[in-house]
Amino acid sequence: MSEIVRRDPRTEWIARNRLHPEHDAVLAQLHGGAPAAQWMGPNGIIRRNPHAVGFVGPNGIRRIDRSGAQTANAAGASRRDTAAAPARRRVQIDIPAFIIAVVADMPGGRLSAHDRDLLGLARQLADGAVQGAVLLVSFGESRDEGLAEAGVDRVVNFSGEAFDGYAPEQRLTALGGIERQHEPRHWLFPDSPLGGAELGRRFAARQGERPATQVWQIADGQCTGRGAAGTIDVTRGLRRIVLALPECAEPVSDTVHAAEAVAPPAALPQALRRIEDLGAVAVDPAGVALAEAEFILSAGNGIRDWDGFHRTARVLGATEGASRVAVDNGFMPRHRQVGATGTWVTARVYLAVGISGAIQHLQGIQQCDKVIAINTDPGCDMVKRADLSVIADSSEVLAALVELVEGVRREQRNAA
Repeated sequence: MSEIVRRDPRTEWIARNRLHPEHDAVLAQLHGGAPAAQWMGPNGIIRRNPHAVGFVGPNGIRRIDRSGAQTANAAGASRRDTAAAPARRRVQIDIPAFIIAVVADMPGGRLSAHDRDLLGLARQLADGAVQGAVLLVSFGESRDEGLAEAGVDRVVNFSGEAFDGYAPEQRLTALGGIERQHEPRHWLFPDSPLGGAELGRRFAARQGERPATQVWQIADGQCTGRGAAGTIDVTRGLRRIVLALPECAEPVSDTVHAAEAVAPPAALPQALRRIEDLGAVAVDPAGVALAEAEFILSAGNGIRDWDGFHRTARVLGATEGASRVAVDNGFMPRHRQVGATGTWVTARVYLAVGISGAIQHLQGIQQCDKVIAINTDPGCDMVKRADLSVIADSSEVLAALVELVEGVRREQRNAA
């Protein structure tokens, strides 16, 4: 008697309906954990979800979700939700078969979103049939926060006056020491204006190798990068030195690594100092791009005294930002819009004034270290997201803040 395979119409209907809450679970059950970006439909047709994370569209751009999780209540996502997430798998690599070296920008001593993407790419190269380790190389101040969660197995930090500021000769000498000591299989640099692009090209020239630049994807021993001023993609064999663009890979999200500190190479040769760094130049916070700002004062629809808001930004030395509503209403220029539909920001301090917290705005500030909210609504999503909330009228709070800061500065001047 032949066995008859019975169809489950409900399961097939859920597999076709990507909005069903059980959609991903049913796909995993039917197709052995195939990604939601591509699966076999009940009619034998390959279905592709262009909205899925990891999907590569016809223009060659990969969709990456930076919101942490695209849940039904993502607008209220906060660090309390992160605590409820499944525990990450711990990974300890004692004797790696090879080393993947990553030279991060680490502005302000912490990983940027670009750095995390680069570490995700390094994990793709290190994890395989033969296990390698990811070695993070940093210069100057390092806060060592989130390195293990970002996929770092070992950390080498070069600190001291010789490596502070703009010091390409000293940093190249240090990278040469890492090359001799660890012999990395690949070197990864961020192709960014913060220093990674220049340092990576200088290092490639020092090693006499031709690097792969503007890389946004690595697969099957091939790397794909932008060419002709970003108008075309160029695919070539994977080089030993790679300069990668933002969103070159998804950041590590399911494992925690050791992030063990490794001593820098001893007895580095003395570098010839042909460049003298005269220090940072004072700039107007209003002229700093949002993506590079360390302290952002952001305004929303709850602002009534705009003159007071601008005065507060000047007194605090903060870069001004705004929600989409404030921009649409004409109170702030479009290039000051924060959020998924504006600019992703990575500020150390983000002060949100009168912003309720739409999902697009919360996505754009998720990489900020500290979020402070001033709002009259204690139940709004921005207050739930914030590390510190002040439930009061924004005009009164900003006026009191300005008075306090100016009073402290007067006392300092009088004491001097």
